[in-house]
Amino acid sequence: MQRIVIIGAGLVGAALAFRLAEAGAEVTVLEAGMQPAAEASGRSFGWINASFFLNEAHHHLRVAGMAAHRRMARDLMGGGMAGLWHWSGCLWWEDEDAAFEGQAQDLARLGYPLREVTGSEVAALEPALAAAPRRALFLPQEGAVDAAALTRALLQAAADRGAALWFGMGATGVLMRGGAVCGVRMGAASLAADQVIVAAGTAAPALLEPLGYPLPMLPRPGLILRTRPVAPLLRHILAMPGQDLRQDAAGRLIAPLAAHHQADRGETAPQDPAALVAAAIARLEALFAGVALRPDATALAWRPVPGDGLPAVGPLGPGLWAAVMHSGVTLAAIVAEALTAAVLERGAEPMLAPFDPARFRI
Repeated sequence: MQRIVIIGAGLVGAALAFRLAEAGAEVTVLEAGMQPAAEASGRSFGWINASFFLNEAHHHLRVAGMAAHRRMARDLMGGGMAGLWHWSGCLWWEDEDAAFEGQAQDLARLGYPLREVTGSEVAALEPALAAAPRRALFLPQEGAVDAAALTRALLQAAADRGAALWFGMGATGVLMRGGAVCGVRMGAASLAADQVIVAAGTAAPALLEPLGYPLPMLPRPGLILRTRPVAPLLRHILAMPGQDLRQDAAGRLIAPLAAHHQADRGETAPQDPAALVAAAIARLEALFAGVALRPDATALAWRPVPGDGLPAVGPLGPGLWAAVMHSGVTLAAIVAEALTAAVLERGAEPMLAPFDPARFRI
């Protein structure tokens, strides 16, 4: 039986643990923190989409990721976890006609389901809005998930299938013998392994670069605002100029505070959280005239964005694998399926080829 160590207990690592344990592998998950989803996965907007993409291959991977989430929901349903997902669809609009037309044309060319709706239709779809845009794109297949809750559910399902979960046990290095992986170092201790998957987000470069595998990362802080619960206001995810927004099952509005959090063109250093929250609350209260909002929590995390913005997923050397990406929420389910097949030598997924993590060695 293959002894597989997964470094990182965020959503990507949890999804890998679930699929590998389900396939019969001997799985150990190492996590430096004392709880899962302690970094980006626990501080995520949770949007599952393929309307943001950097190139055609990236779009197709994200579409596959959406389908894989539905399979994951089906496979976890026995544990009562299907309710973590909410497939509401998304309303997307831009102020500039050129940007709107370009997005609509690009998505239509790729065969992505969409429908242009008028301002009056938006008002009917989202009656709580104080003012509707002139038009919007309705993207019916998109949804959202509570990434932290899903991470916990996947790890529990993996443990139920025999996976070992080690918290407070951060990997400090990957051990090699004869050019192949033989284990993982944890300070003075070590753990034998036949395969090691580095799914450690922004901590991945420190593990991979000493082995000769550079992984440059873009500095991308992500600040998420959650309001105190309010009566139902939103029926869909909103992707508006400068602000994305959704409402969770508890009634909290969830809003990223980086202007381009999907496109990874936002700030490279954290700004004043209090000022950002105050501006966001004012912006949202204007969006819903007459609704008083109070912040409940803000969460800052550094998003794991490889240097060219694209995922870094696949083999690096004998027994060594990388799984580092933004958005992990959209891609975790498909990456877990594809890497499970590859690691267990049950077939390669061609759609991962453009995201070979070894590309940074060139």
